[in-house]
Amino acid sequence: MDDAPAEILGDRVRDLRKRRKMTLAQLAERCGLSTGYLSLIERNLAQPSINALVSIAQQLGVTVQWFFSGTEAAVPEAERGYVVRRANRLRVEYEQGIVDELLTPKMSLALEMIQSRLPPGTEARQSYSHEGDEVGLVLSGRLDLWVGERHLRLEAGDSFSYSSREPHRYANPGPEDAVVIWAISPPGY
Repeated sequence: MDDAPAEILGDRVRDLRKRRKMTLAQLAERCGLSTGYLSLIERNLAQPSINALVSIAQQLGVTVQWFFSGTEAAVPEAERGYVVRRANRLRVEYEQGIVDELLTPKMSLALEMIQSRLPPGTEARQSYSHEGDEVGLVLSGRLDLWVGERHLRLEAGDSFSYSSREPHRYANPGPEDAVVIWAISPPGY
């Protein structure tokens, strides 16, 4: 895939912030981010951390799913809303090279499924929480998962579940990419 989707994220944040009639400083303060960092994100000069994008989405009244983007491709009528072809996945790129791809049709009402690719050594440094429940499957690599006070080390083939209301974060402690499939209900991530 080309880099165009990464360049759209900042535009979407800025456009939505302006529609909500918020200044850059107001949104930054509500999100607990510096104005400079938020400005870099909006100008597509920096990719947000997972926590930053979750906070931005919450303060703007949308889910993170709203920021996923991709190349619009022709989808046969019979597949629209039912099938997501590999080449048509919407995605969002975070700092440290973490990439999430939306595996379910964007307008799925009760569930969203995401594939995350975490390069070696990447980490969501701060816990976050949101409404719903999550389940996951580690397809390859290793995943360290913190849920509340629990620290779990997961390997390829391991699965997990937890309430999204519990503070959670994750990291890839291994020497290879970790690939994880997440299912989140409702799609509030």
